[in-house]
Amino acid sequence: MNSPPAMQQPIDFYFDFSSPYSYIASEWIEAVAARHGRTVRWHAMLLGVAFQAAELKPPVNHPLKREYVLRDFARSARMEGVPYTQPEPFPIPTQNAARVYWWLHETRPERAIPWARACFRAYFARGVDLSDAQALSTLATEFGLGEGEAQAVWNDPVWKERLKRVNEAAVAAGVFGAPFFFVDGEPFWGNDRKAQIERWLSQGPF
Repeated sequence: MNSPPAMQQPIDFYFDFSSPYSYIASEWIEAVAARHGRTVRWHAMLLGVAFQAAELKPPVNHPLKREYVLRDFARSARMEGVPYTQPEPFPIPTQNAARVYWWLHETRPERAIPWARACFRAYFARGVDLSDAQALSTLATEFGLGEGEAQAVWNDPVWKERLKRVNEAAVAAGVFGAPFFFVDGEPFWGNDRKAQIERWLSQGPF
């Protein structure tokens, strides 16, 4: 069987639930893809792993950058018409939300992306601390998961290992930040690459 044409390949979207730019990108990537007949493969990962591999640290940890990036998070959200309230604490570890994502991806695939959206919107619009076990459990219950179901998942070695493999594969592919996209194998880093992605999808490589 012949493989589908390259221009019809899905867009790969790598994100961390603690990344403001990932949140903003999550609100536009599906619409951009759909306009050009594409689908999107969502990959929940941990930025900390990528930063460590790339010998980087979060922008807010740089005193000279911190005030600028905090301002830019909110401005970028306004640019896209996305609700945004700078959460505290920030950034946070997001491995539990990511493990639940991959569990849903494997067992209830139609619920995986809605879970990702629910987590992003809870953290960046409502200030729900996804690193807090009780807060995340409550969010999972609101989402429709059974009592204690999400907590059982994120404590399960199977899903811990799955996320570990995803992180390793992302770094091996060259992912060093989030959001990170691959379009026909071409890497694009950052929410601010939307225009370039649109051009690539509409006109082809440039």
